[in-house]
Amino acid sequence: MSHQPRPRTVVGCTLLVIALGAVASACGSDGNPLSVRRPYDATDQISFNGVEEDGKKTDPDKPLEVTAQDDDRITDVTAVDGTGRYVPGELSADGSRWHSTEPLAAGARYTVRVSTEDDDGAPGRRVLTFDTGKPTSKKRLAVQFGPDAGEYGVGQPVTAKLDQPVKDPAQRAVVERALKVDSTPSVQGGWHWVDDKELHYRPKDYWPAHATVRVHSNLDGIKIGDRLWGGPAKDLKLTIGDRVIAVTDASSHSMTVFKNNEEINQIPVTTGKPGFETRNGVKVVLGKEYFVRMRGTTVGISEDSSEAYDLPVYYATRVTWSGEYVHAAPWSVGSQGYANVSHGCTGMSTSNAEWFFDNVRAGDVVQVVNSYGNTMETFGNGFGDWNLDWQKWTKGSALTGGKQETRQETARLSPAAA
Repeated sequence: MSHQPRPRTVVGCTLLVIALGAVASACGSDGNPLSVRRPYDATDQISFNGVEEDGKKTDPDKPLEVTAQDDDRITDVTAVDGTGRYVPGELSADGSRWHSTEPLAAGARYTVRVSTEDDDGAPGRRVLTFDTGKPTSKKRLAVQFGPDAGEYGVGQPVTAKLDQPVKDPAQRAVVERALKVDSTPSVQGGWHWVDDKELHYRPKDYWPAHATVRVHSNLDGIKIGDRLWGGPAKDLKLTIGDRVIAVTDASSHSMTVFKNNEEINQIPVTTGKPGFETRNGVKVVLGKEYFVRMRGTTVGISEDSSEAYDLPVYYATRVTWSGEYVHAAPWSVGSQGYANVSHGCTGMSTSNAEWFFDNVRAGDVVQVVNSYGNTMETFGNGFGDWNLDWQKWTKGSALTGGKQETRQETARLSPAAA
């Protein structure tokens, strides 16, 4: 069977061609309905501030700024270096100005593409390529080691405080690699970034008794980043005393004190009562104060509350900056060894507090077990550094990488020489 073309189909195609031709005649000056206007050269309408266009290298310390002239407006700006990294920036609402919001890299080549439009909506284009040189100014990163030189207990961390923040992981690695801690005898240890401006160093375990610890920086003159160079730092020497560890069992209301792994005293104590439970975990002695006036208002207790207090306190050994002490509490002697009645401190008789005061130093360890309180804060309220196990501690290093951990759940324990 033969098939003949249907006249209706042929006519339809013809009409479609005619219709398209009609549309083409009605659109565009060049007769092509899909044609796009070629962007005009916007060189005379765009100016760049902070960019050298005469072959000289641009100072990377200066921000990149693009400005539109006359009645033109900027519609888009992309600035990218030779590795494909974009420079972030902000465009004003009226399109008259764009500026970079982050510094340029030193020793890099940048290509900037600017799109504009005029009053009639016609598109314009300007492309500029330039090179950056070395920064004309250098910031110096100062490092201050702590604590002050002297003798400390086996739990004392070393601190390094920076005078400006270091956020970039690669820059942190440069800083950390240059901060050296050497001990005699030698022990395994590592730095942990507390925040952008502070690092702590501690051994995997406590310092050996009678060790010598020397801290110094090799950062001076070292390039950390495009605009940041290491500055000088004062060396630090610490000596470590006897291994003194006091373990308070909140459930048995007693403190056991060990010196060089031998028990030397057991003291009846009282710790925080319900609602004011003493923090669990390891704390480090921060200092000693013969007399402290303790007020409930300093820990958020109203003067009108039944829990309010204002007391003279003697032989106060501080373990947190928020006001937790081991101290004399003659008013609670009847409860010491039997019940927890304090507002969070560890209280004992005046004679026992005097003995404790005389036998501990900054850096010694005070550990609380079997309390219903929260775990001691790792950072910010004293030295809770030892409440991170070693694996979590090393995750805070810029050299090993990983997410920093700031809390460790501590099981209920029995007193023991740690």
